[in-house]
Amino acid sequence: MEQDAGGRTASALFAGFRALGHFSNGIPHVVRFSALKRRFYVTTCVGKSFHTYDVQKLSLVAVSNSLPQDICCMAADGKLVFAAYGNVFSAFARNKEVVHTFKGHKAEIHLLQPFGDHVISVDTDSILIIWHIYSEEEYLQLTFDKSVFKISAILHPSTYLNKILLGSEQGSLQLWNVKSNKLLYTFPGWKVGVTALQQAPAVDVIAVGLMSGQIIIHNIKFDETLMKFRQDWGPITSISFRTDGHPIMAAGSPCGHIGLWDLEDKKLINQMRNAHSTAIAGLTFLHREPLLVTNGADNALRIWIFDGPTGEGRLLRFRMGHSAPLTKIRYYGQNGQQILSASQDGTLQSFSTIHEKFNKSLGHGLINRKRVKRKGLQNAMSVRLPPITKFAAEEARESDWDGIIACHQGKLSCSTWNYQRSTIGTYFLKPKELKKDDITATAVDITSCGNFAIIGLSSGTVDVYNMQSGIHRGSFGKDQAHKGSVRGVAVDGLNQLTVTTGSEGLLKFWNFKNKILIHSISLSSTPNMMLLHRDSGILGLALDDFSISVLDIETRKIVREFSGHQGQINDMTFSPDGRWLISASMDCSVRTWDLPSGCLIDCFLLDSAPLNVTMSPTGDFLATSHVDHLGIYLWSNISLYSVVSLRPLPTDYVPSVVMLPGTCQTQDVELSEETIEPSDEMIEYDSPEQLNEQLVTLSLLPESRWKNLLNLDIIKKKNKPKEPPKVPKSAPFFIPTVPGLIPRYAAPEQNNDSQQSKVVNLGILAQKSDFCLKLEEGLVNNKYEAALNLLKELGPSGIETELRSLSPDYGGSVEVMQSFLKMIGMMLDRKRDFELAQAYLALFLKLHLKVLSSEPILLEEMTKLSSQVEENWIHLQSLFNQSMCILNYIKSALL
Repeated sequence: MEQDAGGRTASALFAGFRALGHFSNGIPHVVRFSALKRRFYVTTCVGKSFHTYDVQKLSLVAVSNSLPQDICCMAADGKLVFAAYGNVFSAFARNKEVVHTFKGHKAEIHLLQPFGDHVISVDTDSILIIWHIYSEEEYLQLTFDKSVFKISAILHPSTYLNKILLGSEQGSLQLWNVKSNKLLYTFPGWKVGVTALQQAPAVDVIAVGLMSGQIIIHNIKFDETLMKFRQDWGPITSISFRTDGHPIMAAGSPCGHIGLWDLEDKKLINQMRNAHSTAIAGLTFLHREPLLVTNGADNALRIWIFDGPTGEGRLLRFRMGHSAPLTKIRYYGQNGQQILSASQDGTLQSFSTIHEKFNKSLGHGLINRKRVKRKGLQNAMSVRLPPITKFAAEEARESDWDGIIACHQGKLSCSTWNYQRSTIGTYFLKPKELKKDDITATAVDITSCGNFAIIGLSSGTVDVYNMQSGIHRGSFGKDQAHKGSVRGVAVDGLNQLTVTTGSEGLLKFWNFKNKILIHSISLSSTPNMMLLHRDSGILGLALDDFSISVLDIETRKIVREFSGHQGQINDMTFSPDGRWLISASMDCSVRTWDLPSGCLIDCFLLDSAPLNVTMSPTGDFLATSHVDHLGIYLWSNISLYSVVSLRPLPTDYVPSVVMLPGTCQTQDVELSEETIEPSDEMIEYDSPEQLNEQLVTLSLLPESRWKNLLNLDIIKKKNKPKEPPKVPKSAPFFIPTVPGLIPRYAAPEQNNDSQQSKVVNLGILAQKSDFCLKLEEGLVNNKYEAALNLLKELGPSGIETELRSLSPDYGGSVEVMQSFLKMIGMMLDRKRDFELAQAYLALFLKLHLKVLSSEPILLEEMTKLSSQVEENWIHLQSLFNQSMCILNYIKSALL
């Protein structure tokens, strides 16, 4: 991520994670066979990286690291995948990391051809360079005149050692020996540009695809044309031959159809119409298998199997996303693992954030499915519903009936969809009496119980329908809810309140059950869209003046107003806890507003304007979709896994542009480096030892050091062992020996000291401890910090021993006891280590009560301490009582 002048990253809250829904683009795929695993793999390009799939199950095997630019062509041999971007191309090992990079072209590379230990690259200026793969050195460079021979296709004919065949846009072909650097033969061609070259299963025979739609089967050894075929769908995009015993050739076209020709009978035997909705980018028959792999710019990778009696292909496996830009995305369910997305291609699909195998398509909406089934219409396009513009989903009753309701572009009726069955639902919901064509459904919502759908129309009417039966359950208002078009509808979590807003600038609150108007608010500008966070009852309104108003539906008052966007606000989403409102606008920015503080806390710019934004119910990801992009982009919430400063952004803050994430995670390394560097934003707070001298401050010591000081004798009795440990009578493992030249075993020692006294010599205890010495020093210089620090380091038993030894009976003195009391007085004066002072004083009084009462010096110190303790405690007790009173009032009062 980039950094702006202030030093903070472009987004403090969100980091690009990965893109969902990308499977293929207009670059032809590459099929490889792994001799080690005995499997076929297909590699498709998805922008700056490529995906590798196992053909057997079409499961994703690897995602390559991203390249600096979009890939413009690909090729592969047994070990490496070659991908060109701009005038550079790289070799990838293990389908993932770049191991070689080849630089030398001036123009963009558009053809790559592996050639043993070499690789051939051709750029758009018709300069051909042969590279040695492992040394990355140029072996040979050939320059062609673009006006005479502009290279458009390249092929290495089978068994032709060191030879390559080049096709041109002018129509002629040339056969070169690249070892001797000689032009062997020029084929005059058919005066039409060559678009594809493919080796036939027979030696010396190749298929040439032309711009005119012709396919020429040509023998290059004798320069003879064996047969010609023609398709009516435009230029040939790619050609492939079956090698499993059937003499079939397939050819792709720009309109998505595939033609199948029988080479023995020399005739067209089948047509696979609409195999893709865009041009066939690449098609490949797997070696010795009846399987055809195709891909196209419609974001689909398909495998067809030829097992029918007529030799036609049926779809066996596929991976597909949306083939047109997205119109609406929303998280589905509460686990944050599925994202529902509607697209301009008319489909509704579900993408899993966990794994691609959980993706599913709910298909195209059909106007009349029965008619399609009965008549068996070939062209189902005429009965397809237009794209979904808005939808609402609820999983509460998904297993009982339809749980998704959707508005369609320019349509009055709203369709229902069933997520569990992955199909369009049973009903089309629309008012029966309305027959006008100009009225359309503009806003939908579904209740949290999944029973009712609320639909707002462009005429201002808001209707309620039952999701189970599809029955109309009434309308809000007498004739219509609003005078203008309905811009948003929402129902609260308990089905008590319905909120609607219209283009005339009114926001209305209705009783959900009896449909009576409760309250109406006039807005400062026309509303563009509305969003309700059901858990907190917070309503977000995006207005046409590019501002956002936030209302509380309980009090029905505007609680926050945000301005700052420079373009139409396309979408909004709340964080799961309702603290953040995230908005996406046509000014290409995504902004995060903190509702409690009413501040803008994050903003970042994108290359492409965000159309939709939705936050995961678990708060881990933000998902966005963008203008002219087919994928869903996930952004991870940084605040979940690192410390984030949620400071308000200054008014003159200029956000920097963030790149959209790719299909693999490349930002991880950069992010970790960034977080290590100290930022001006993240000033760590060092807590002082005491906030204020007037405040009572506790120590940071654990409770075990001071809490049980008064009960030590009880604890010792409880922990006393019942019987002493017994020494085993068996011989030791190593028998001790007497030192000397001749090894002798040492005799066991006789226990002769049985008569020795067990009374400890008091001379040992006569030595004063460090604590006593520090207390004596304190009497002189009136400083007790050193003595207190010594006491803090001791455990409960050590503290008791030290305090007991202060008594004159145990080697102490009255002066030391007086010094200890002064130390406690100092602690109470400074109001620091308050609980330690109380605990130490309590233990001291318990141990030395008799001595204290007999010494007048100590009694005088005690009276001073008593007044100090009482003064502090009365102040604290009044605060405690005040807090308890407030707490009891809040618990018991009827508010």
